[in-house]
Amino acid sequence: MKVLVTGASGFLGGHIVDGCLREGHHVRALVRENSNHERLRAIPGLEVVRGDLRDAESLRRATQDIDIVHHSAARVVDYGSHTQFRDTNVDGTRRLLEAARTAGAHRFVFISSPSALMRPGDGDRLDIDESTPYPNRWFNHYSQTKAAAEQLVLAANEPAFTTCALRPRGVWGPRDHSGFLPKLVAKMRDGRLPDLSGGKQVQVSLCHCDNAVAACLRAAAAPPDRVGGKAYFIADRERTDLWAFLATLADILELRPPTRTVPLPLTNALAQAVELIWRLPPLTARAAPPLSRYAMALLTRSSTYNTGAAERDFGFTPHKTQDTGLRELLAWIESTGGVERFTKKAK
Repeated sequence: MKVLVTGASGFLGGHIVDGCLREGHHVRALVRENSNHERLRAIPGLEVVRGDLRDAESLRRATQDIDIVHHSAARVVDYGSHTQFRDTNVDGTRRLLEAARTAGAHRFVFISSPSALMRPGDGDRLDIDESTPYPNRWFNHYSQTKAAAEQLVLAANEPAFTTCALRPRGVWGPRDHSGFLPKLVAKMRDGRLPDLSGGKQVQVSLCHCDNAVAACLRAAAAPPDRVGGKAYFIADRERTDLWAFLATLADILELRPPTRTVPLPLTNALAQAVELIWRLPPLTARAAPPLSRYAMALLTRSSTYNTGAAERDFGFTPHKTQDTGLRELLAWIESTGGVERFTKKAK
């Protein structure tokens, strides 16, 4: 097959490129003009093209002769206006859908997120499945626009153009320098991560990058009538005690574990105050807030996901165990210069 991967210079997108190449596909990687694509240029047989989700003509060129699209690109930073998020995440996805359909692609796999279903007023939610509805209110522009983009993708499904969405939670693994795990490790390195567990176990689903890639490949090859127009949670097999996991990681990396406790009501109040201040345009446009209710929810709410639908419909099995993935991650961190290099881009 001829496969297009968007977001190919990013963490998960780069691993999707590798997975498609291993399966023998001809792979075209879409990268923005200012993206670092040095690694991609060095991969034998990979076609690298420049383009942008905001540029319909570049998407038309990128999708020519393509059979399958893996759409991983998105605006995922913690700052920016609603217009900026919508232009990339929603309108950009619409432009790519239209270009792919017009070019004759027959499969479109969208990398979504469980954040599309997170409600500000929710508490702990364990083993939720795809029957969970979209909320009426979201934490932030990212969550809202990912939900809107996902709905666009699912509505675009038709007999000759199969679309589906995958929702991996907390993707982690080698080659990640700016995701959630490097950010938390950077805070532990600097002694800036308090224990926000509130004295309870915070159970979460994570997703190793290899398991996410396996889901993408299987969803792309599944019978259209099994996956068309559907969204799926994707996660590791293990349910993770988040704060115990971070303490273990700190111990292995010889960092300061998160032991200093902060009252959750105080932290939530501070997060709300910071968000009010960050509505000022100069701050919204230029920098991520130091604290947000969304970030607090990810760290303090138990959130686990049932992947039974993905197993039933396209045979997804999370083969990479957390123990194996952690050993490989630590080996990669050491091979690339240690914790300082691993957290260099994390903020």
